[in-house]
Amino acid sequence: MKKLLLIDGNSIMNRGFYALPPDLTNREGLHTNALLGFLNIFFRIYEEEHPTNICVAFDVHAPTFRHEQFKDYKGTRHGMPDELREQMPVIKEILHTMKITTMELPGYEADDLLGTMSRKGEEAGMEVTILSGDRDLLQLATENVMIRIPKTRMGKTTVEDYHAAEVQSTYGVTPEEFIEMKGLMGDTSDNIPGVPGIGPKTAEKLIRSYHTVESVLEHLNELPQNKTRATLEENREMALFSRDLSRILLTAPLPVDVSETAVQRSDILSEAVKNRFLDLEMKSLLKHFTDYAPEKQEFHLELRDGKLSEVKAFTEPGSVVGFYPVFAEDMLLGTAFSIGGNVILTQTDAVASVYELLSWMRSNQVSIAVPSLKPLIRPFHITPEENWFNIEVAAYLLDPLAGEYPYHVLLQKYLEYEVKSEKELVGKQERNVFSFAVPEMRESFAMWAYTAEALYSVLRERLEKTDMMTLYRTMEHPATFVLQDMEQFGIRVDRDALEKYGQRLDSRIDVLIREIYTDAGEEFNINSPKQLGQILFEKLELPSGKKTKSGYSTNVDVLMKLQGAHPIVPRILEYRQLTKLRSTYVEGLMTAVAADGRIHSRFHQTVTATGRISSAEPNLQNIPMRTELGRELRKVFIPEEGFLFVDADYSQIELRVMAAMSGDENLIEAFRQSQDIHATTASKVFHVPLEEVDSSLRRKAKAVNFGIIYGISSFGLGQDLDISRQEAQSYIDQYFETYRGVKNFLDLLVETGKETGEVRTLYKRIRPIPELKSSNFMTRQFGERVAMNSPIQGTAADIIKLAMIAVRQELLSRGMRSRLILQIHDELLIEAAKDEVEEVCRILEDKMVHAAALAVPLYVDMHTGENLYDTK
Repeated sequence: MKKLLLIDGNSIMNRGFYALPPDLTNREGLHTNALLGFLNIFFRIYEEEHPTNICVAFDVHAPTFRHEQFKDYKGTRHGMPDELREQMPVIKEILHTMKITTMELPGYEADDLLGTMSRKGEEAGMEVTILSGDRDLLQLATENVMIRIPKTRMGKTTVEDYHAAEVQSTYGVTPEEFIEMKGLMGDTSDNIPGVPGIGPKTAEKLIRSYHTVESVLEHLNELPQNKTRATLEENREMALFSRDLSRILLTAPLPVDVSETAVQRSDILSEAVKNRFLDLEMKSLLKHFTDYAPEKQEFHLELRDGKLSEVKAFTEPGSVVGFYPVFAEDMLLGTAFSIGGNVILTQTDAVASVYELLSWMRSNQVSIAVPSLKPLIRPFHITPEENWFNIEVAAYLLDPLAGEYPYHVLLQKYLEYEVKSEKELVGKQERNVFSFAVPEMRESFAMWAYTAEALYSVLRERLEKTDMMTLYRTMEHPATFVLQDMEQFGIRVDRDALEKYGQRLDSRIDVLIREIYTDAGEEFNINSPKQLGQILFEKLELPSGKKTKSGYSTNVDVLMKLQGAHPIVPRILEYRQLTKLRSTYVEGLMTAVAADGRIHSRFHQTVTATGRISSAEPNLQNIPMRTELGRELRKVFIPEEGFLFVDADYSQIELRVMAAMSGDENLIEAFRQSQDIHATTASKVFHVPLEEVDSSLRRKAKAVNFGIIYGISSFGLGQDLDISRQEAQSYIDQYFETYRGVKNFLDLLVETGKETGEVRTLYKRIRPIPELKSSNFMTRQFGERVAMNSPIQGTAADIIKLAMIAVRQELLSRGMRSRLILQIHDELLIEAAKDEVEEVCRILEDKMVHAAALAVPLYVDMHTGENLYDTK
């Protein structure tokens, strides 16, 4: 039997465009993500179906007969992105090269052509498959016509298959009744109105009972006297009209005959098609051609046991070596060295011997590439000046959204090698002295070393090409050493003070529990949202108690709006705050204190997309500051005996960065004159003399100043200031009228993000923004906020990294005992010897203020104290 494959061209191209990264382009700048997505799913279905006939239908950019019936048909849809539009003629040209029939017809949609062709194929005795991401086509399913809908989840594509029976079992209605349902519930994507107030569940129930819209309307007297009956009565014509508008035409005048759709496999996989894929640089598709041999370096993982002396003998001066030491906690188990693609494993615990070999390599200009540098700095006494290359940090700069950089992902991304991951090789096996005897463990060690060597040149070239090599060399590489120092030094904790703080929390929590029970008139589980919701909204009958399937919402936003409604509400909010302090900070910090009485947090430089440093295990950058009781937790952090804390905090650095990057003269002048920027903004935006700006106006201006950085909406600003959306929008409009340079700068960032798919900091750090390509409006809005904020926040993060590097170097060069122990976003904390405090203050002031040369001055607030609380 002949088999006809029909493809919804626009739907599958659209799906590919949004499923694959927007930065897929060839050397000529042509975007290829939609092409690649279309062809990947095409070849998958082709190999599964083995069709004898294929036809691809496309929409024409022109009104259809449905627009004549209803001018607002599909009126809510956005225009096709330019990056997708440029790929449409290319996919048609590729299909013609494959000798696959395409069809399009002015006045009709692709759906109508597919529906009509499916019936022609069925009449000709063919099995028919329709490939589309549009579930509207389910109405075309029959016993002989199958609808296949690709679906991607968690990066994996599956295909849902529907004959008529599957449509009925899944949706509870037949394919014909599927159209009737649309008449009642409408379709927001196509802007088909339907009957107001009737959703999918009601529509399904009615059609299952009465089968057609006409029958539903004829039996209205059988329905209960409710809103559904009333709205159906009022919208009879609209229900019938919407149903007819939703029906796919089965009698369209086809531009081609079904007999013209025959295709040969030899044409689909011809030399001309292969050459076209090569021209477009879509090499991953060449695997479908049996005679194609990939033009890439052949992957060999040769590994053998050896000694450090053999590693030295095989290493040539000026070469590149991949190095991976294997540690179990602090004990060295052995090493893996990759030299020319061959890996030598050495089972040794002699750190000194390895250090001697590494020193020889450095003195002979050997470049040493490692998967991650920070863990190696201390055991091998590495300095920033030495010739080491950090694969993890380089990969992070090139793709800051990845979050993790395991060897199997990097090899596949940059060299197209498919290898087993470390987890696949070793599972949950722990490293120990016997690890070098386990084949899978040996292979994983070797893969890390091999990856480091293999990607050394590739990543360096990419950094040069993207203009980020200077960023890597002068900022990220030396910053690794600062973070290792901070981890090693840690911060001292007063355990007794921490215990007493916990006891204070417990006492207050006990009081709150008793008061909450009294307010409620009974005991209940305060931590249970379900029980709390019943108390608040059923027993106490507080307003805003909207019930969902899971119960009443009792999140912080809901409770904040109810604070004045009943005494129980502020007590619950305080209870939640204190129990979180107890569990997260008191218990969490207590278990994190090491034997030396200090907490050694881990600092990450490859996690955040903006370049900010993050802290974990525990997170010391998130110590509470909003409430007095929360701030008092800072008292448990104390310096070593004979030392003081010196804390230096950049003042309004993101606002200063925005002023400098935007070039706005008014904002720059305000900072140059050391004016109160929030009062100045209030004066200009609200048109009052500076001396008449009160605390209320200043607070509003401050909210606008910082909100602008984060692309705040009128809705968000209105919530922050408890004002109407209209009033908030007027503040934003007045701000941009005052600081026009800022508005132009932010608009340019969004425009750049849309054009290139990324934005950059002042130091050339890249922040990709795939959200700007999303078909979802809210996601695109988020992308625009990211485009506005990332260059500003990222530049501020870059500046403080430069300050950290300069401060560390200065302390070391002077041989001082004082040390940088903590970075909290815009502030640096030094544990300073008491006799060095004045000198430390001068160093911090100098290095932080002069970390960057901007159009506005940088300013630092500085405080000293016997504990962290006293520095604020």
